[in-house]
Amino acid sequence: MKTADSTLAHVARWFHALSDDTRVQVVEMLAGGEKCVCELQGAVGAAQSRLSFHLKVLREAGLVHDRKQGRWNYYALRPEVLEEMAGWLQARKPEESALGTCGCGESHPGSCC
Repeated sequence: MKTADSTLAHVARWFHALSDDTRVQVVEMLAGGEKCVCELQGAVGAAQSRLSFHLKVLREAGLVHDRKQGRWNYYALRPEVLEEMAGWLQARKPEESALGTCGCGESHPGSCC
């Protein structure tokens, strides 16, 4: 059973994993389907060791999984985790009635009082 703290730590790992341009670029590429690490390396222009680090961060956050075939590793997104992330964000979306109200309870164009 997950505690609130372990859930928050898990969510923090998701967003930490997506806080780097290279990792976001890898996720964008994997949205098109499974890719060999050699394809990813060429596309992001990263040295093998640097790309391995980024893939490790994404894997440890649960966003991707890998499989080995021969001498190559292949990576793919984990759609169930992306759905979980989307659900977590959606559950925190403020209600329309809560948007644009000030601490005084009035709606002000531009800024609050």
